[in-house]
Amino acid sequence: MSKPLQSRRPGLYFPVLAVIFLSLLSATPVLANEIIQIGGTGTAIGVMKLLGAAYEKKYPAVHIEVLPSMGTPGGIKAALDGAIAIAVAGRALNDEEIKGGAVGVEIARTPFVFVTNEKNPPTGITSAELVNIYSQKTLAWPGGEPIRLVLRPARETSSMILKAISPEMENAMAIAQAKEGMILAATDQESAEAVAKIPGALGASTLTQIITEKQPLKVLALNGSRPSVRGLADGSYKLYKPIILVTTPKTPEAARRFAAFVLSAEAHPILENSGNLTGPFK
Repeated sequence: MSKPLQSRRPGLYFPVLAVIFLSLLSATPVLANEIIQIGGTGTAIGVMKLLGAAYEKKYPAVHIEVLPSMGTPGGIKAALDGAIAIAVAGRALNDEEIKGGAVGVEIARTPFVFVTNEKNPPTGITSAELVNIYSQKTLAWPGGEPIRLVLRPARETSSMILKAISPEMENAMAIAQAKEGMILAATDQESAEAVAKIPGALGASTLTQIITEKQPLKVLALNGSRPSVRGLADGSYKLYKPIILVTTPKTPEAARRFAAFVLSAEAHPILENSGNLTGPFK
């Protein structure tokens, strides 16, 4: 298996940026009735709501509004346009976004997982089985139930992570996405709902989304390894999706203080209890 998609681009230097953000915690007093809007990848909606609730408890005059999924590109664009205060991304920033003024800090990594309907018997899957399923060579589960793949758009982050598993998986993904009549989910939430409702469905999600949204999904072991935060930490589970906090020149000071809170040690238990490995990351 090749290395999972990771954040290697510039703009993600955690130690330096964390110091900058943390210095803002006490830089300016919190004003009354401040509303901070956050949007982006659906993966992070649940955990950002938990972080927002913790911050509101500490600063009752502030309201953190986490918007429905608008995807990583949509969230970053909205933040660069000043339509929202902070974006959350599921991938590294690209050159265009960095040139536009976006700055990203990887706050967590969550296991990227394969999921199926709770009533579906399988408890695990292998890389070879995934290749056969996505390439349409295997069309049914061992008990005879038809496999119903739930796909994401070809250039969406989850699809890119799947393609990065191996050259064989990349080819299999191309076959699946070219086949007519496949189930295509626009957002992380739509994907999870489809897998939960459709008998025999198979899709991809993240551990943090399943935990924070209490999704009724069965998480499959991959090549015998159970997805977990500990597994990410010790290297026994390889696949993950980063959660990156994105600010821009238009991010107001109130939102930067919230960003500093998210990067602080105070926020780590919230992230970790929600299925995330916390940094700093190299």
